Formats: sequence, C-alpha cells, structure tokens
Amino acid sequence: MPPVRRPGTDPEAEHPEYAGQYRLEGRLGSGGMGVVHLSRSTSGMRLAVKVVHEEFAKDPEFRARFRQEVAAARLVSGAFTAPVVDADPGAERPWMATLYIPGPTLAEFVKRNGPVAPAQVRYLMAGLAEGLRDIHRVGVVHRDLKPSNVLLAADGPKVIDFGISRPSDSDLRTETGKLIGTPPFMAPEQFKRPREVGPAADVFALASVLVHAATGRSPFESDSPYIVAYQVVHDEPHLEGLPGDLRPLIEQCLAKDPDHRPTPDALMAELRKVSASYDTQTFGSFDLEGDLADALIPTQRRSVDDAMPRKVPRPGSGSGADAAGPAPVASKSRRRLARSALVAFLALGVLAAGAFLLAQRPDDTTPLGSTGSPVTAGGYFHPWQTVLRKDGGAGTAACAAGAGALFCAGPGVEASKLDADSGLTQWSVRVKGGTHTHPHPPVLSGGVVRVVNDDESRLNGLSAATGKVLWTLDISAYQGAFSSAGTTVLLAGRDGAVGAVDGTTGRDKWRVDLPGHHQPALASYGASGHVYAVEVDADGRHTLVTTVDESDGKVQRQVRLDGQLSPVGESGTDLFLTSVDSFYRTDAVIRLNAVTGSHRRIPIAPLLSEPQTAVRGDMVYLLDRGGNLIGFDTRRSTDPTATEPWRLETSVSSGSVPTVVGDRLYFTAVDGRLLAVDAERGIFLGQTKPRLGTRPGSYPGSPPSPLVADGKVFATAPDGSVFAVDAEDPSRW
Repeated sequence: MPPVRRPGTDPEAEHPEYAGQYRLEGRLGSGGMGVVHLSRSTSGMRLAVKVVHEEFAKDPEFRARFRQEVAAARLVSGAFTAPVVDADPGAERPWMATLYIPGPTLAEFVKRNGPVAPAQVRYLMAGLAEGLRDIHRVGVVHRDLKPSNVLLAADGPKVIDFGISRPSDSDLRTETGKLIGTPPFMAPEQFKRPREVGPAADVFALASVLVHAATGRSPFESDSPYIVAYQVVHDEPHLEGLPGDLRPLIEQCLAKDPDHRPTPDALMAELRKVSASYDTQTFGSFDLEGDLADALIPTQRRSVDDAMPRKVPRPGSGSGADAAGPAPVASKSRRRLARSALVAFLALGVLAAGAFLLAQRPDDTTPLGSTGSPVTAGGYFHPWQTVLRKDGGAGTAACAAGAGALFCAGPGVEASKLDADSGLTQWSVRVKGGTHTHPHPPVLSGGVVRVVNDDESRLNGLSAATGKVLWTLDISAYQGAFSSAGTTVLLAGRDGAVGAVDGTTGRDKWRVDLPGHHQPALASYGASGHVYAVEVDADGRHTLVTTVDESDGKVQRQVRLDGQLSPVGESGTDLFLTSVDSFYRTDAVIRLNAVTGSHRRIPIAPLLSEPQTAVRGDMVYLLDRGGNLIGFDTRRSTDPTATEPWRLETSVSSGSVPTVVGDRLYFTAVDGRLLAVDAERGIFLGQTKPRLGTRPGSYPGSPPSPLVADGKVFATAPDGSVFAVDAEDPSRW
C-alpha cells in the first residue's frame, strides 16, 4: 500500500541536467520527496543523487525536513546505510548524493520472487537489527523503515531514505494534523503521539518488515490507510506463516506499548539463542532471479562467473586462480543461471553482515564456531577472537605479527602478546596514567617490541618474551615525526635534523642535517635499506624527496618534484608517491627511482578522494574514502584508461590501507569487518561480520590494516576484539 503523503510532481516531467557539480545520467527511481538519479563523482564513484521535487523545493517546511534528512544520513554508520558523499539542502532544487549501491530493495525482491525462506528471514532480521542498533547509537530515529527502504546489497542489507528521520537533538517536530510515514509499517505511537516517537518505533517497523519478507504481506492490511491505522493501534497482527522460532520475537517487537519492545541489542542476543544451530549455507539459495542482472547498469555489470567467490590457493603459494573468464552467456537458460549465480554472490554479502555467532565474555578468548580447544589435536586452525582488556573496554587495537605471536596495543593497554594460533594472552602491560585511545601499531624486531604512548612523548622497548621494559626514550621533541626501519627508529626534528636510534638497545646510531628540509615526513619500507625524507614546499607547488642510507644516514639522492606528493610504498629501488590537486583529490601516481632520480608520472582518472594506498610490484592499489577500490598498473602507459585493470565498488567508506599478499588483497572497515578481494581481477571474495563498538567515539577515523602470516589473517575491531580467520577461503568467513 502506498504511503500517506502529499502528492508529488510527476517525475517524468522533471528533467534537471545537474545537481550541483554532478551530471545526472539516468533515473533510478522516484518517491514522494523527489527523484533519484544515477551520477558519478569527479573521482569516478557511482552515486545515487536525490533531487527534491520542484513543488516541494518552494516549501520552507519541506526544506527544513530535507536538511534534517541530510543531517541524519550523515550521522549514521556507513556499514548499514549508503554513505553521504555530498549535499546542498540550500540549492534551488535541494539535493543529496550518496554512494550508489547495486541491488534490489526488499520490496522489489518479494514482489518478483515471493516470500523468502525462513533461514533467510533470520539473517535479514539480524542484519537489520545491527543496522538499527548503530542508527540509534548516534541519536537518530528512522521513523519510516519499510521494505522499499531496505536494500539487499552485496555486502549486506542497507537501510536507506532518512527523509522523515529525526536526530535526537533536532528542533524540528512533526506538525499537528499531518501523517508522516507508511501506515502498515508505522508504530501505534506514530499515530497517537507523533511528537514523542523514539527508537522503539523502528523496532516495531522492523517486525512489520520481517512479516512482509516472510509472508509477502504486512501484519496489518486494508485498502484504506485509515483502517490500517486503526488496526495498528488496536488490533492484533496477522502472523501466520512466520518461522516458528522467530514468531515470539516478532510478537514482542509488535507490542503496542513501546516500553515492552526489545532494543536492537536485546533482539540480537535472543537471535543468537534461536539461530546458533542453523546451517548458514542455506542462505546461499537467496534467489534474486528475474531481471536483476539486466537491471544492473552496463558499466557495473561483470561476468557473473567472475563475480562469484572461488576457492583459491593460500596467499604466497605462487599459483593464482584461473584468470580466463567464461564464455559470454548467450542462451536464455544460461542467462537465468547467471542471474542465480549473481544472486548467490549478493546473498553472501547479506549473510556476512547479518551472521551472528555465539557471544563471548569480554575476558575470554573464543574460538569462533568451536566450543572446544582453539586448536584441535590434529593441528587444524580454528578462527578465534579475543579482547585485550578483561574489563570489557572497547576501542580499536593496533597490532604487529611475528615469531608466532601478535603484539597489540589498544585503549588502556600499552602492549599485549597473543598466541597467533589460539588468541590466548601470553602477557599484557596496562597503560599507567593515560587512556591510550588511538594507539600506534607496535613494531617487533630483534626480540624487542617498540610501543609509543598516547601523546607520542615516549617510546618504550619491551621484551617480546616477557613484556618487561628494557629501555625508554623521550621523543617529545620530535612532535610525532618518527618512523621505523627494520631495527632502527627514525626521528625527524626541526630544521631538517634526522636521527636514528637502535630499536633493540635504545641507543643513538647516527644524526644528519638534511639540506633543504625543515621537518620532513619519514618513510621506510624495509626492502631496499633506504629512508625517505619527504617535504612539501610552503607554496604547495613542489615536493623535496631525499633518499638516505638506513645504516649510516648518508644522503644518496635528493630530487625536487612538481606537486604535493606523499610516499605510499616501495618496490625494488622505486619509491611510489601519490599527488593531489588544489582540492586535495588524488590525481596521479609518481614512480621515482631512488638511485638514479629518474621518475615517471602516471595520471589517475577519474580523480580519487583521500585513497588509502598499497604497493606490490608494479601495481598500486587505492581504496578511496567512498569505497572505490582500484588496481592501478604503473607499467602499461601514461594513458589513465590503460593503467586501470579493474575497479571494484565496495561501499566501505574510510577503509584501512590495503594489505596485499600473494594474489589476495585485504582491508578492514570502520565497523570491524575484514574483507578480501582477488588482487589480480578485482573480485570480491568474502568478508567477516561487523564487530562494532559500544559508542560512536570508539570508531577510528581509518582502521588499522589487517595482518597476514602463516596462512592466517588477523584484524582488529571497534568492539575491542582482535580476531583471526583462515586465509584459505574467505567465502567461508
């Protein structure tokens, strides 16, 4: 049944060519508030741009509501929503651009395929409960959760359209006499006390959405919205056809009194009890057949076989997956098979975002999927997760791997040593007098673990075996300008002074004054024995790069390059840097030979927004702020159209610096997910579930990179956990 709203202008009559700087390429859909168009950012991200109907653009009340929608959408986590890229609520035709996420809405799926299977309802329920938890954490109430506002995306269900959401600190209130929402999915209090609607209303709507998913109808139905409103307030819901184990939970969520409904956290706890024993593979049958494959935009559509996760050799094995693509799908039956394969790929993402495993106590190390010892007698590795603080303190840790162990620093923990096979804590050193909220990753070399305190004033060398303090170094004069190069600690002072300290003993090694520098950034990547001092001129037009020998501090080469450059990696004797334009958009990769000083500039088009960058061989991998992941080949030519073998839209905003090992690329999201991609073909391989913290402040601006060692992948998350998974088959994460 359509929502009760003021009638909008016919979208076919509206043909704006631009919204701000964004050219509108095609119409994706329309609603009561406006029309959603496909567009692209300057950096190449595909965007969904919502442009307000011309009629409403003249309404001051509507403009205020649209400003509220933009504010609400910007507050919530990108893990369960489409991240906002840009917006102008004050434009003549207000608009908002979010990351475009391929996939049908739940309403479209049910209309095309009918009700979903019981196991799929369980996972959908878990994913949406997690989404509401994070929406509510930042003080936002959605108030219009319904099947058409749930996207079935490749990496999980997404809640969209915050058109009538209300941040908790908003001064805007619902006007008396106006009904705002969609009656079959509205809570009783939305009809009776619209000014007092809180998070419990979203829980009521969640239950109505799940009834629709499981049965194809809402729990309250009539041709008249007024009769539906009466039913919602006074009558019992129609729940026939629900999975038996979920019906009590859904009944609780549909309680007339909002105080009697469970919170999303409580709902997730109950879901663990009823769903722990189900076979998660049944979710792979989630079928989006019909016209989904044809509905995807041609530039987004890949060979379906290429999109499917495959079991590939363990990283570092030297053998890649079969690079040859399948023959084109020609017949109708093969097209239908391809659609089913695409569906399975999309479903894997929903499964990962909605999957839930047995809860652990904060002072435990829990082998995921196992109730026994973390490692069996036969030596088979079980995935595990643990937390650094026994008091349950949350916050993202930073780790280093080596010698069969992880060495981690986190909020309240200066350093901990974890067994890499089991996750069991071998020793731990708590922070004395400080919070240590944003720790640097420890550095392990020569049997010493080097850790930095929270205000970057002190560097401690700890015994890797016992955690005992071996030496302490005051680095407060260096204002955080330090780096590590093997067993050496590098410190950059004022007026171009660079010093080196032995990271094993804490003793001085050498000191040099670099000509032309004032306070450079230092970088070392270990392979070549080079230390790079990089500094942008005051006018921002040139960058001075000085190559120094790590062993004695002798200057080997100095070159001044055009543009504002930042070092991102090293391959052989070549240093790789990225360049930004005057708007701080990344526009090129520079490949500099540190021995000869020769260099080559390879343009990037479209431009990228604040990408996290990794280098392996001739390839540069860039994950931009909006989630575009790009494989960039620096060998091919200076033509940007020939240097990009692949591009993958991940919908992960502000991800980590990628880690590339063998033919795999790994990165983490701010919600604690670990994701894997085929580095040669740009194919999504799998992801873990989100591991969110208890408060928004626990999310890092950019999460630490994952670590790969001995066939395992290690990562950290905002809930305070450190976890490990088997690198063999990410599709099983």
